[in-house]
Amino acid sequence: MENQITLEQIQDFKGKYPKQLWYLFLVEMWERFCFYGMRGVLTIFMADKILGLSLSDKDANLKYGAIQAFVYAFTFIGGIFADKILGFKKSLLFGGLVMICGNLIIAFSPQNLFYLGITLSIIGTGFFKPNISSMVGELYREGDPRRDAGFGLFYSGINIGALLGGAVCVYLGTSKDYGWSYAFLSAAIVMIIGLITFLFTKKSLGPIGDSPLINLSAVKRNTREIAVYAGSLISIPLIFIMIKNTDYTDYFMYTIGPLAIIYFLYETFKETELKSRKKLIAAFVFILFSIIFWAFFEQSGGSLALFAKDNLHTNLLFFDINPNIINNTSNSLFVIIFSPLLGLVWLAMIKRKIEPNTVIKFGIGFLFLAAAFYIFYYTRFFADAEGKTSLNIFTIGYLVITFGELCLSPIGLSIMTKLSPKRLSGMMMGMWFLASAYGQYAAGLLGAGMSSPDENASMMTKLQSYTDGYKQLAIYALIAGLLMIVISPLIRKLMQDVK
Repeated sequence: MENQITLEQIQDFKGKYPKQLWYLFLVEMWERFCFYGMRGVLTIFMADKILGLSLSDKDANLKYGAIQAFVYAFTFIGGIFADKILGFKKSLLFGGLVMICGNLIIAFSPQNLFYLGITLSIIGTGFFKPNISSMVGELYREGDPRRDAGFGLFYSGINIGALLGGAVCVYLGTSKDYGWSYAFLSAAIVMIIGLITFLFTKKSLGPIGDSPLINLSAVKRNTREIAVYAGSLISIPLIFIMIKNTDYTDYFMYTIGPLAIIYFLYETFKETELKSRKKLIAAFVFILFSIIFWAFFEQSGGSLALFAKDNLHTNLLFFDINPNIINNTSNSLFVIIFSPLLGLVWLAMIKRKIEPNTVIKFGIGFLFLAAAFYIFYYTRFFADAEGKTSLNIFTIGYLVITFGELCLSPIGLSIMTKLSPKRLSGMMMGMWFLASAYGQYAAGLLGAGMSSPDENASMMTKLQSYTDGYKQLAIYALIAGLLMIVISPLIRKLMQDVK
């Protein structure tokens, strides 16, 4: 069957955004509701002594890091399979269906079937997440200056879903009237909505996301596709075991990283053009720095979630609210407000030829990150005798961290598509998310290190332990940001004509 719309027609759009971006925006919004809703309740569910898994704060941090690490590690694998066999569309549909099954299983029995359900969610997200971002990149011609603004809008859609999911799932999970099953069920329902949206709009994408094996015979193509599906399902027991025992997670992370680097080097030196090789090396530098950023940023789902649960008052301005709803939604709300505005600022700066280059933006992102963690540290000076501190100051920290994220994450997605050859776009998007996996893994280790070793410690002791850790993270983020700015001329040479 012939495509009704060509790639040239899609890329020859008028205005600031192609119409297909809005469709992908909606699909990603519902998937991010599912993902961030789950992410927001994971640590507090696992630490719940009555209706959850009854884990210690340290173990909850470690398991959170392990789960999130596997989610992002699987995006690397999913990206490769999409590049080589499935194509983005089939990969996305398969991933979405597996995610729905995982969430429904947990909703049925959160305490008994959690690890099985979360294993399926990990596999499904791995096939879903990197591929929709890659499709956004293909909506633009090479060198189109509107690409960054497009990814900024797309990132805003991600955060609308994250805001809704974070608020709804935390509310349902912690409510006496509902409970954890309703939180996980809501994640499954919105994922179904997302898949239906994609099915109704995928024709507008034309050839974008089609299988790379389209020229093979149907028998050969189907055989390879079935092998991918079967291999993914066979991996369920392995992931299940590694999540239950985080020692195995360590072995996995020590293995997948070096293998990914070897594969990256193989594909890099396979490139015949020196320019393409240099661009891939530049992309790898961005990936390495992003690991540090996410290791700090993702305290939001681990140590900051537990800090919010135990050490924050419930009053924000004139409102009384669950601090974990603020912890899980304020960043998303601020992104929704400021992401489109920042995208327009970048466009205005382009016209005046004063826009900072991508490397400098990365460095600035780290400086904001450092300032945010210093604010989290500074909350200790507003604590009462019981060890509870200001939710208002805590929220200001999230406002600052949001600007850091906006300088790095949407631009990071964009730069991966700019620096990657088309044949490797899925792999490089997967590498970007694999870096997030290592960031998540490190986030769990850092959070566990900040947890008080005594589960019966006072809230004041926990406050001091966590805020001391946040001060250290602020210092390291400052160093990383300054280093990125100092070496920016070298990275710019590797990037060549890419801005």
